[in-house]
Amino acid sequence: MTLRKGAAGALALALLDAPASAESVLWSIQAEQLEYRVGGDENAVAYDLDALAGTDELKIVWRSEGEFSPEDKAWEVLENQLRAQVPVSTFFDAVAGVRVDTPEGPNRVHAVVGVHGLAQQWFEVDADLFVSDRPSFRFEAEYEGLITNWIVLTPSIELDVPFTDDLALDVGAWGPKLEAGLRLSYDLVDRAVAPYVGVHYERVFGETADIAEANSEDRGAVFFVAGMRLMF
Repeated sequence: MTLRKGAAGALALALLDAPASAESVLWSIQAEQLEYRVGGDENAVAYDLDALAGTDELKIVWRSEGEFSPEDKAWEVLENQLRAQVPVSTFFDAVAGVRVDTPEGPNRVHAVVGVHGLAQQWFEVDADLFVSDRPSFRFEAEYEGLITNWIVLTPSIELDVPFTDDLALDVGAWGPKLEAGLRLSYDLVDRAVAPYVGVHYERVFGETADIAEANSEDRGAVFFVAGMRLMF
């Protein structure tokens, strides 16, 4: 399997090759996930997208992700972040901003500090600390590998670690949530439009898992997914 650099990799290389000009403004919109998830007991509609504008010295990013339950007709996850990114090395940016969660249930607002960029072997990574009266930490990693010039296999992982209880949202202190996925896509229109199929796995641990069991919910779930990746 050959290497495929993601949108962050392409952007990083474009920044390196671009002339140093204060008037050079870059922008992009990328929906990594627009998908329907089919599970054993429940289904979900999910999305994950970024919109970016800025220069090689300062980028402003709007990041949004959500999960909607057709059965409950409610947003289980609805999160928006507004982030500023400044370079701290060739392939990494420091991040600062605000995150607002507005699912069905109580809203939450956090300050965001972290790093975003490309690790060795072209893994795209995010490590973010969310600061509020209910702080947490999140680590995300994704890799794109070419099977052919048009077929791409994308494994991903996300780990959320809460530092305090948030019983209104069924979260226990230090009870992490793990999400892992494997998606196989086909570049239908260059890299702009790519339908995909795959599998998505979620599991909670520790006190969060204990709360789930007390509510007669499963600790983990597996979903088969079908969706579309878009990039402009």
